[in-house]
Amino acid sequence: MALSLGACQQRQSVEPEPEPAPSQAIAAEFQAVADALLNSDNPYLGRQQLEAHRTSLEQERSPSPLRVNLGLQLCWTQLRLGDIDAAAQTIEGAFADVAAIGGLPSGSMLKLRGLVYLREAEYRNCVERHTAQCCLFPLSGGGVHALKQPAALARDSFLEMLKLQPNDIEARWLLNITGMAIGGYPENTPEEFRFPKDALQGAPCDRSFVDVAAAKGVATFNLSGGTAVEDFDGDGLLDIVTSTYDPNGSLTFYRQRADGSFEDRTEIADLRSQLGGLNVLSADYDNDGDSDLLVLRGAWLKDQGQIRNSLLRNDGDKFTDVTMSAGLASPARPTQAAAWADFDNDGLLDLYIGNESRLGSPGEGGDYPSQLFRSNGDGTFSDIAEQAGVTNDRYCKGVAVGDIDNDGLLDLYVSNQGPNRLYRNLGAMKFQDIAPDGGLTEPSKGSFACWFFDYDNDGHLDLFVAAFESSNADVAAAHLGLPHQGTPPSLYRNRGDGTFEDVAGTVGLAGAWMPMGANFGDIDNDGYLDIYLTTGRPDFAALMPNVMLRNTGANKFEDVTVATGLGHLQKGHGVAFADIDRDGDQDIYHQLGGFYPGDAFHNALFENRPSASIENEPPNRFLVLKLIGTTCNRQAIGARVRVVIETPNGLREIHRAAGFVSSFGGSPSRLEIGLSRATAIRKVEIVWPGTNDITVTTPSLDSCVTVTQGEK
Repeated sequence: MALSLGACQQRQSVEPEPEPAPSQAIAAEFQAVADALLNSDNPYLGRQQLEAHRTSLEQERSPSPLRVNLGLQLCWTQLRLGDIDAAAQTIEGAFADVAAIGGLPSGSMLKLRGLVYLREAEYRNCVERHTAQCCLFPLSGGGVHALKQPAALARDSFLEMLKLQPNDIEARWLLNITGMAIGGYPENTPEEFRFPKDALQGAPCDRSFVDVAAAKGVATFNLSGGTAVEDFDGDGLLDIVTSTYDPNGSLTFYRQRADGSFEDRTEIADLRSQLGGLNVLSADYDNDGDSDLLVLRGAWLKDQGQIRNSLLRNDGDKFTDVTMSAGLASPARPTQAAAWADFDNDGLLDLYIGNESRLGSPGEGGDYPSQLFRSNGDGTFSDIAEQAGVTNDRYCKGVAVGDIDNDGLLDLYVSNQGPNRLYRNLGAMKFQDIAPDGGLTEPSKGSFACWFFDYDNDGHLDLFVAAFESSNADVAAAHLGLPHQGTPPSLYRNRGDGTFEDVAGTVGLAGAWMPMGANFGDIDNDGYLDIYLTTGRPDFAALMPNVMLRNTGANKFEDVTVATGLGHLQKGHGVAFADIDRDGDQDIYHQLGGFYPGDAFHNALFENRPSASIENEPPNRFLVLKLIGTTCNRQAIGARVRVVIETPNGLREIHRAAGFVSSFGGSPSRLEIGLSRATAIRKVEIVWPGTNDITVTTPSLDSCVTVTQGEK
């Protein structure tokens, strides 16, 4: 009894452990999620398969077809998880086993061997010896590998594969890429397998882009993710936030200095605890004048993707996680797509989150309806999706918001792996899906990024929907000018009478590109919006150049990827068009990196520069508008802007919409508007969302102007 009493007394004398700080608790929460994913059999992130494959291979000691198969399974898992040296050793062991039993390697074996050495080549050169030219298609200059052996081994494997399967388009593509990587291309590639010359060219462009991410300090190295470019601290300079799909990786916050370089403020901003997230969005949800953050999690993970999102309130020098108190933490559902908008015109931003409900069959994930969170006006939200009629109940991959009929109510487009939806806003938080009757469900098998924009400057918002229903071979064949079965995107032109027509095939957008992320902007300030598609899929073989499509203003888009230097071969996700260096033209910040742990890469900051042909010519003019709402939402999301300019050829109109018009972009809230060869601005007309307020002003060319609702 005395011993027991003494022990009790001793416990009472110990100081209680302090309560963990909120950031510590949040870090522990997301670390537990990461541990569960990484220690599972998840096909993307899980490590559980590794030991099982290794044990099975060790138990099958003598060379046999079974041992070969076990070696291939182990090699793939090692490659997926990023253990390249072990993968190389395992694949060579499998080839030795095939030789020992008197067999010949199959095409799939040769492909896996080629991918192992191709990834080693990328890591030893493009990661460890990273330069601004790394992985830019077509590879040349600093993009040619200094350490050539891995790419040469990969090239040999793809060449052997083509001897077995001469019509394999994917192998032909990778053979040419590895031929470029080792130098001496095209002579080092058999003529019958070479790219045609026009596949390495494309249309000319008077703009070029140079990756300055490393020099500026923003070359984050991680997996796929989103980006948000915004002036988060109100000093007039654009900052950068990125997320990563890596469940062990945090948000990264770069604050821009006055000299144009950046400092990593992740720790100071209290964002190190925010792990994972395939997308990140910024918006001033609480109307206090600074932009907050929303991190989206769980995409592609099906039932394992029931991970809560994070609403991060901007408190000046740091961000505070208010997800739970705001009512946004539960139920947690897999997602990567959302949009902020004031759907009921009460001056408060609401939030639509598109969730990934099952693909159609049991075992393909649960039923996860999408959510429409209406702002209660006190920092909290209520999900009214069911009453509003916007639960979607499909596998959502993109969300866009825009006023399609100029009635002052914001409508909602939802892009799915399945038929898409266009929810017309009927008012009073009621919506009707008009996509089936309006012919707006395509691409119906697999859609991805989507957005509203006025590509033809007629005052009516058009709709772009990217397709994600193509194979690597389809994309390669499209680049090579060969027949393919890939699905093109849709560009729905708004006729202005409540109907749309898909004009993708007639304006040069009928290619198979397989974009995972995408956004739009005006790279040459000509007043017409261009498109950047960031391509790929989880497969290590999906090394396809990202695609820049320039809007010529004549109902035509031209592929200027090669001329602009934007054909990055690594997997692309979040994209922001923004004048980061304050020189009047839009740069591009690009979140790069794959889906598997072994497929990380550096982000790129592509600085926009005039090409040599126009260096001495006067640049196109521009206007930057920052809108501040008073009775409407603070950032004026949903505002419509009409700019009338004087040009040598007469008056011209340029139309823009403010806010969440794009679903996987991270462009700032301010409007950066190219004015081409304008000689003067006749007027700028702003229609404030949800009101009858119209502001007319006449700013100067090449100016940055703040316009407040209700003020001159």
